[in-house]
Amino acid sequence: MRGLGVGAISLDWTAVASFLFSPLISPFFAIANVFVGYVMLIYIVIPIAYWGLDLYSASRFPIFSSHLFTAKGKPYDITAIVNDKFELDKVKYEEHGRIYLSMFFALTYGFGFATIASTLTHVGLFYGREIYERYCASYKGKEDIHTKLMRKYKDIPSWWFHILLAVTVAVSLLLCIFLNRQVQLPWWGLLFASVMAFVFTLPISIITATTNQTPGLNIITEYVMGIIYPGRPIANVCFKTYGYMSMAQAVSFLNDFKLGHYMKIPPRSMFLVQFIGTVLAGTINLAVAWWLLSSIHNICHDDLLPPDSPWTCPGDRVFFDASVIWGLLGPKRIFGSEGNYPAMNWFFLGGALGPIIVWLLYRTFPKQSWIPLINLPVLLGATGSMPPATAVNYNSWILVGTIFNFFIFRYRKQWWQRYNYILSAALDAGVAFMAVVLYFAVGLENKSVTWWGTNGEHCDLAKCPAAKGIAVDGCPVK
Repeated sequence: MRGLGVGAISLDWTAVASFLFSPLISPFFAIANVFVGYVMLIYIVIPIAYWGLDLYSASRFPIFSSHLFTAKGKPYDITAIVNDKFELDKVKYEEHGRIYLSMFFALTYGFGFATIASTLTHVGLFYGREIYERYCASYKGKEDIHTKLMRKYKDIPSWWFHILLAVTVAVSLLLCIFLNRQVQLPWWGLLFASVMAFVFTLPISIITATTNQTPGLNIITEYVMGIIYPGRPIANVCFKTYGYMSMAQAVSFLNDFKLGHYMKIPPRSMFLVQFIGTVLAGTINLAVAWWLLSSIHNICHDDLLPPDSPWTCPGDRVFFDASVIWGLLGPKRIFGSEGNYPAMNWFFLGGALGPIIVWLLYRTFPKQSWIPLINLPVLLGATGSMPPATAVNYNSWILVGTIFNFFIFRYRKQWWQRYNYILSAALDAGVAFMAVVLYFAVGLENKSVTWWGTNGEHCDLAKCPAAKGIAVDGCPVK
């Protein structure tokens, strides 16, 4: 859970498909790109940077952690550098010193920079002409069989989308204007986030449609808002939510409508189900989160919770630390002239140039059909879910995906075409049903199912630094 996960494996479908989605529906070339990117970072770059070069004093900190640290390897006390408005107190920050990241966390941001840059150049080079041709053909092109069959249903009126967009933007603007003290986001930040989501939806949709992997806008939205509006962490996460999640939900919406198009589901029914489901899910999620935060003491504070507590919230920890890095401090104090990691900005250039090299190789050797399968947005962004995902999630996902995408496709092609998606959906549904059954069967009685695979961390020292003389609670001093 905290190390490099050599040999870590799981057959639990929640571990296999929780972060990278189902490997059964990802093409093998995408799995290969994820594998190369994962191995390159976890088993080549990280060991060299940590043990070989000790970059940025990496050995003072755990090798795999999303926490923030002081120069002496101790957890950074964020409450000591903020005022009552949860804004940065510059005097106290100077007293406490700079924030340090684990080697993995720092490189994760670097590869995130490269991913977003490579997405734009990759789509522009490999799909630019096709995008233009399909845009022109959309007005005069011939309808395929699916579109002809869908003509028997009433289409969704455009004004449904326009009204929904107008209402949500209006409500969000009112939130930013009249509750500005709470959300910190100015009205122009909301509009800017909406523009970013609109611009990136098409290129990221193309990557998703061809690879089943979706590069995120979280890092670039955090970076941009951190430069423009530093010192306000809540404004930064609000901007990220409106920019990144609007794009991600748009891609998910398109994905569902694509499936509904092939399954011949009435478009209006799809729209209403999506709308009602979003309202229900958002309301229930907010209510449950409020209940958990108010009823569980020290929730998400893994250093204050009892051993083996399930309430460590790894995803929320990453979200919180990102608000500190990008919002409270700002990129200048982490990745700029006042920070420890300015060299990470070179990843932007590397990510932008990478697809150009691949495209030139393909133009030079057009008969080599494997060259265009090198998808740098997927390869460079392979570990974008780490943390909170760990090596066990990636090992399991790659293994299961390779078995189903290679061996079954090769020896049982007809079976694959008929039942692969059904099996993937069945496994997803099985997890949901079992979660409910286990909760009512044993959860309400405060019981648990214990076996060798549910004992949590099997390498407790993985959370400890490797440098000599660094004293951390729960770790031996070298």
